[in-house]
Amino acid sequence: METPNLEYIKQLAGDDVAFEQKFIDILKDEFPVERQEYNKTLREGKTNETALIVHKLKHKLNILGLENAYRLAVTYEEELKMENTALKKEFSGILDTIESYLKTL
Repeated sequence: METPNLEYIKQLAGDDVAFEQKFIDILKDEFPVERQEYNKTLREGKTNETALIVHKLKHKLNILGLENAYRLAVTYEEELKMENTALKKEFSGILDTIESYLKTL
């Protein structure tokens, strides 16, 4: 399983520690809200709306260096558009990993 990291953010920020922290703060603010929206729409069977949320979340996976998870999210997003939720357990595991990681920052 992949481990989230801040390499991409550090590359973007360079030596600008304030920018790096602001980026991290944005992730920490947005992720829980988006995850809650994801869970709600999935529970309600709104697969097209869920796909839109997965689209937003997948960019966070990329930012956190989770390349394999990003690829899974791309597939999951497309499958959700066809009302297929088969990857929800795997995606939920990825979200759990990110949630735990963000709590350490």
